[in-house]
Amino acid sequence: MSWQLVIAGLAVGILVGMTGMGGGSLMTPMLILIFGFDPKTAVGTDILHGAVFKSFGAWRHRRLGNVHTKLALWMLAGSGPMSLLGVQLASSFSDSAQSTMSRVVGASLILGGLGFLAKTFLPIGGRRDNDDFAITTRVRIVAILIGAVFGFVVGLTSVGSGTFFGLALLVLFPLSATRMVGTDLLHAALLLWIAGAGHVLHGNVDMHAIGWLLIGSIPGVLVGSHLSIRVPDRALRTAFAVVLVLSGIKLVKVPAADTIVEVGLALGTVAFIAWGVRSLRARRLPAHDAA
Repeated sequence: MSWQLVIAGLAVGILVGMTGMGGGSLMTPMLILIFGFDPKTAVGTDILHGAVFKSFGAWRHRRLGNVHTKLALWMLAGSGPMSLLGVQLASSFSDSAQSTMSRVVGASLILGGLGFLAKTFLPIGGRRDNDDFAITTRVRIVAILIGAVFGFVVGLTSVGSGTFFGLALLVLFPLSATRMVGTDLLHAALLLWIAGAGHVLHGNVDMHAIGWLLIGSIPGVLVGSHLSIRVPDRALRTAFAVVLVLSGIKLVKVPAADTIVEVGLALGTVAFIAWGVRSLRARRLPAHDAA
């Protein structure tokens, strides 16, 4: 199973490099649905893998000055403790209750996918960016509350360290896109280290799997960062959101889940082919005119 995990890590790494977020949301359902991990171990393994993985991106953004460090730390003040509460709850699920855990993860994936769509299409053109805004009492309270709510979800399901927090940063604070991504990555890395340590203590982490995943995911993110220049960002994010929602539907086991997933994938494939044909025609027309 080693080489399969490397490929999974590579795929997730490329997606994170192309979209800037979403690795954890995709890795957990992959570990459960494809590799047969029990939900508890999948969540713990995914979180610790994300901690190592996102630390590289956070370090890079910190060096470039793309991080509002104080805001990230205030969010961590709420998310860190509450993530450990989520870890404790996840670890309390008995083996016989793993189907319930799967449904919890699935519901979080559906919400995460919808949040990802909202972040992709939410208009922010009329907002004035102010990356150096003051940390007032109101900002501290809002940051801690955001951290507490979504930190609990991350500790419980591993979903949302990028999607939910990124959406909150986008809506509630006047950060530029670059500073938002950097702040989100720094906070996510710190949060995942805390939650990951909790899962290690509870025995919910497969260290062997993490090693193989990192072999693929670290070079994958470098490849994905180059591919992002060539692939339309909005189309890619939309496709990723659809994958999250379909994965969540499969885990929640809604009525006719298999049919919904199959139809969704078929429609997505048709849309991708149509987009590819359209892009190919658009490239050929200028070449034909030039000739």
